[in-house]
Amino acid sequence: MSTEQRIDEIVKGNDVVLFMKGTPLFPQCGFSSRAVAILEHLGVEYASVDVLQDMEIRQGIKSYSDWPTIPQLYVKGEFVGGSDIMMEMYEAGELAQLMEEAEVKPA
Repeated sequence: MSTEQRIDEIVKGNDVVLFMKGTPLFPQCGFSSRAVAILEHLGVEYASVDVLQDMEIRQGIKSYSDWPTIPQLYVKGEFVGGSDIMMEMYEAGELAQLMEEAEVKPA
């Protein structure tokens, strides 16, 4: 299975998935930490992928989304953005609305 196919399975197999550096319990960068905090505050169920554990995924996710940085958030198979976009959407109430409209399960 190619890296792109592996990423595609992860993205389409989870309602919400965060590709990040580290894990939700131990984020390895400030941006990933902020992304986790936002998702935790929204109280939604989400999967995470530690890109530091798999260099193919780490590089492949950038090509998959055509987005150069990590973390990256996907909701119902759609790319949402990185931590800055997540923060802007969260502060505007748009991220909570997106989760509600996507019928994402509470954590």
